Amino acid sequence: MNCKITRNAAKKIKEILEEEESQGQMLRVMVTHSHGDHAHYGLDLDTPGDNDEVVHTDKEIDVILEKGVDLLDGVKIDYLYLPEEGFVITNPSKGNHGDH
Repeated sequence: MNCKITRNAAKKIKEILEEEESQGQMLRVMVTHSHGDHAHYGLDLDTPGDNDEVVHTDKEIDVILEKGVDLLDGVKIDYLYLPEEGFVITNPSKGNHGDH
């Protein structure tokens, strides 16, 4: 499985992971809702379980993805400042380029 993290997102994720209450946890990307070939994604802090895969990214951030969930393979995590500040998770490899 693959996961891409942009530079802006990596900076924010590292800030979150450095907080005291985040110690020992990793970033999890999950499908919060799917319909057809389109999914909406969410982020959380968690520890990996038996049904998870830990994906190593080029930004030195490990990400937890649930095994066997095809819509998670190839997710891209970005952090935008406009029009609203926050994380945006898409999966361009599955044709998902943003929420509709």
